[in-house]
Amino acid sequence: MKIVFTGGGTGGHFYPIIAVAQAVNRLVEEERLVEAKLYYFSNSPYDAHLLFENRIEFHHVSAGKWRRYFSVHNFWDQLKTLKGFLGAVWKLYLIYPDVIFSKGGYASFPTLLAARILGLPVVIHESDSHPGRVSLWSAKFAKRIAVSYPEAIDFFPKEKTALTGNPIREELLSPISHGAHEFLKLDDKHPILFVTGGSQGASVLNDAVLDILPLLLKHYQIIHQVGRDNFPDIEKRSRTILEKTPERDRYHLFAHLNSTALRMTAGVTSLVISRAGSAIFEIAIWGLPSIIVPIPEPISHDQRTNAFTYARSGGAVVIEQNNLTPSVLLSEINRLMGDERMREKMSVGAKKFSHPNASRSIAEEIISLSLTHEI
Repeated sequence: MKIVFTGGGTGGHFYPIIAVAQAVNRLVEEERLVEAKLYYFSNSPYDAHLLFENRIEFHHVSAGKWRRYFSVHNFWDQLKTLKGFLGAVWKLYLIYPDVIFSKGGYASFPTLLAARILGLPVVIHESDSHPGRVSLWSAKFAKRIAVSYPEAIDFFPKEKTALTGNPIREELLSPISHGAHEFLKLDDKHPILFVTGGSQGASVLNDAVLDILPLLLKHYQIIHQVGRDNFPDIEKRSRTILEKTPERDRYHLFAHLNSTALRMTAGVTSLVISRAGSAIFEIAIWGLPSIIVPIPEPISHDQRTNAFTYARSGGAVVIEQNNLTPSVLLSEINRLMGDERMREKMSVGAKKFSHPNASRSIAEEIISLSLTHEI
């Protein structure tokens, strides 16, 4: 059984692929099926260590972005895509996998086009409430389509589309509270806020939090994941801001949180402040109340819809970026932290929105198609 995964460019594409690969490996072991050979086709390995850990073989396939505005880069990126397509045709022909699983995005296009030419079965997963262009195009020939939001179903043929939720890696499904305070150097007297812009951070969130940091630390501890690129700047600025603040030890700055640190953060956090990307699904599965600040619609066509869709579950409140002033953020944090009953209701809403079996559901369909294709 040979399965090719494709997608990439961001953690929102890459980590769900890892989650599905983990579920495939587990099902193969449980059902004592023929060994699965897994491959990842993309323009970057993103995290080579995770690929190795999950026995996934990386194959480079060049891909170029297509910008909605005029740019000379579009010409060169089309050449990258053409090169990637030709390379993908040859590599897929040599491997001849039983099924392709795509997370969409420009990095998946060359492989999906090659799969269509070769007549290989395709399964796609769309994480956003408003699907991207590659997902909409590939849905025309995909055998199965999985979506994370119910609103996305309307964009696809209903007879082959299922609401599965978003795949979450096995190691993140269960928060850890025991030992978390010691591991993260937290005290046990002040409630904890977790601020994250996803794996790459979010400058707007970072700036808003820094503007009210001394005020927040009077009442709360903060775990702040800012992204590797933002870390040097935020570290320098926060040190200056907190130089004369007695509570500065309550601020815990991280470029990136590994799986263990993330689970421990989830286990002790009272409120999350986040963007509206794939982090929503982790927040939901942890049952944590949250404040969601989506990227504005002119920049990202999906985050605003994602945020309000999730908020309707009762698990979150939304602050639009145009309204994200320091005073508004501080007021909303204090309002929610001062109302334990409200946070309990939000926790229930978050858990109802979550789909803890998403990875397994998708893996079952992939394996079913793989075995059918083998026959």
